[in-house]
Amino acid sequence: MFNEMKQFLSFVIKEAKHILRDKRTMLILFGMPVVLMFLFGFAISTDVKNVRTVVVTALNDYQTQHTVERLAQSEYFTIIQTVVTPQEAEQLIRSQKADMALIPTSSPKSTGGGHIQWQVMVDGSDPNMSQQWATYAQAILTQSVNYKNVVLPSSLGERTGVRLLYNPQMRSAYNFVPAIMGMLLMLICAMMTSISIVREKERGTMEVLLVSPVRPLMVIIAKAVPYLVLAFAILITILLMARFVLGVPLAGSIFWILAVSTLYILLALSLGLLISNVAQTQLVALLLSAMVLLMPVVMLSGMLFPVESMPPVLQWVSAVVPPRYYIQAMRKLMIMGVGIGDVAQEVTVLTVMTVVLLAIALKKFKVRLS
Repeated sequence: MFNEMKQFLSFVIKEAKHILRDKRTMLILFGMPVVLMFLFGFAISTDVKNVRTVVVTALNDYQTQHTVERLAQSEYFTIIQTVVTPQEAEQLIRSQKADMALIPTSSPKSTGGGHIQWQVMVDGSDPNMSQQWATYAQAILTQSVNYKNVVLPSSLGERTGVRLLYNPQMRSAYNFVPAIMGMLLMLICAMMTSISIVREKERGTMEVLLVSPVRPLMVIIAKAVPYLVLAFAILITILLMARFVLGVPLAGSIFWILAVSTLYILLALSLGLLISNVAQTQLVALLLSAMVLLMPVVMLSGMLFPVESMPPVLQWVSAVVPPRYYIQAMRKLMIMGVGIGDVAQEVTVLTVMTVVLLAIALKKFKVRLS
């Protein structure tokens, strides 16, 4: 038993040294999370900032000026120009010199109750962003001014109060960080594990390893252990950057975040082993990993687009995409701060997927190399 464990550790050390010797791979493994976190956190952001706004000053009274000043003082909108007519404002939007126009449609005297009615004209070529701009503008315009309200016209004649839970500033990093975790851990663990095993087969050394005194199962585990450690290091890096660089809260239990992530990493390693059974060369393993993992993870996991807004057929397809459940669980644990009981469904699905993938991968591996 002692000798077998000693041989197992020697295999782990061998694989770890092989990984550490490849400086380019190490740079990719730890550079990619940092670059993606900065890109999604700062560059590729859906946060509302510096929206170019033009104001129609047909009603140039005190309340109108006060409202415009409050809009300009926020970090969301930048007043670039004032015009006299709505037609001038529309022309500025049409010529891409402005994103939004603020048009007063009635004065306090005409409404008889001290309210200014506003119309918000938005460039709707990007529907998602235009909706956010209008929502932010409405939130600012409905704030109290001298004990009176500045309100937007509603087709139903209603005023709606909105309370944003968990992410009151509507920062996109809250959404992207769990998604990046799901994408990176899946790609790195599955891709690197499959390439590592296929490399041994391609060089003809896998058969040598399998006839060694160590059992074949222990050989595979020994090759997966270094990538498991690397995955944890990448996970810790992402969590630290999320908390201290992007300001994303870790509202839930760190223990359960790590526990669910461990289950997900094991699932990714199992998928990598399954891919290694099919691929004969490292290039094929890389292409399979990219086609099988990258596109479904990005498009169908809820990373960029809500699953509920997809067509029914794609929703059914997304049900077999593991990152979907991990991302949902991380958003609940990290952002909402729920307990493990509230992510029981996601954890159950991930557990079943891990057991099924690992069983199929090990069975096919033994049959093919027997």
